[in-house]
Amino acid sequence: MSAFLEVRDLTVTFRVGSALKARLQGEPPPDLTAVDGISFTAERGDSIGIVGESGCGKSTLAKAITGLVPVASGSLHLDGEPLLAKRARATMRRVQMVFQDPSSSLNPSLTIEKMLSELLRVHRIVPVDKVADRCGELMELVELPRNLLKVRPGRLSGGQRQRVGIARALALEPDVLIADEAVAALDVSVQAPVLNLLNSLRENLGLTLMFISHDLAVVRYVSDRVIVMYLGKAVEDRSTSELFDDPRHPYTRALMAAAPKFGVKKAPGESALKGEPPSALKLPSGCRFSPRCPIAAEVCQQREPDLTGPSPIQRAACHFAWEARGVPS
Repeated sequence: MSAFLEVRDLTVTFRVGSALKARLQGEPPPDLTAVDGISFTAERGDSIGIVGESGCGKSTLAKAITGLVPVASGSLHLDGEPLLAKRARATMRRVQMVFQDPSSSLNPSLTIEKMLSELLRVHRIVPVDKVADRCGELMELVELPRNLLKVRPGRLSGGQRQRVGIARALALEPDVLIADEAVAALDVSVQAPVLNLLNSLRENLGLTLMFISHDLAVVRYVSDRVIVMYLGKAVEDRSTSELFDDPRHPYTRALMAAAPKFGVKKAPGESALKGEPPSALKLPSGCRFSPRCPIAAEVCQQREPDLTGPSPIQRAACHFAWEARGVPS
């Protein structure tokens, strides 16, 4: 029996630079691989966190699953149905995204009611005479009063705008909800209620939630399972409890060590992650994390490690991941 959401060898590339210049120089047009062979599965109701440094491919992965960017190779299936590049309207509805900045993702010239009612009418979610009632229900679903339907986004706080963004995604009654840095633009005091709302909606509506963030504490709070990405690759895929208790990839350990801790002072410039990620256009041979890895050995420069482990949801892409504490003997 197949999983509810299946992502198999997903690769997304972008053309960079001048194709004409490359042809004149007798070289192939340069492509940047933003997502490189990602594979994972999720069941209905799962909550998966995606973490990694800026530029690692988190948002591109989300957009590929949503259908906002084309896929170079690989496959996507939802409940056994392929998610193709050109999707039918009913299929498009099933995967929805909540964006990072509600100020830029909401139309400032429309009232909240106009925004929601347009979606309901175009996609024929409910009969025309039920649209107004459904708009009110969506507001209550995200814990906002119905009287805010008559206002425009500019009159709302950041937290309220993000809740409207969630309501807009829920209006299409999706099966998968992808939250891309959904609380990054919010004050810390507002983040927790929005995270609690997402958890509640997942449980009550049976949503499969993908939560993308660079904030490890947020991901730990909202996710059952975490996929760590580095330069387009998944380097660790573990249950949340096991990943945070016993990270097996050196990059994951470095991310956790770099996170600020209450009461712990760090010297200026001190970081657990040394150096900068290499260019995605000129990746190192072997393991792409090896130039920054504190335990890199000769095999790391020679051969890229596979994402393997004792189970499909306990995997790490490091030659030494499953040795004692991930350190070579």
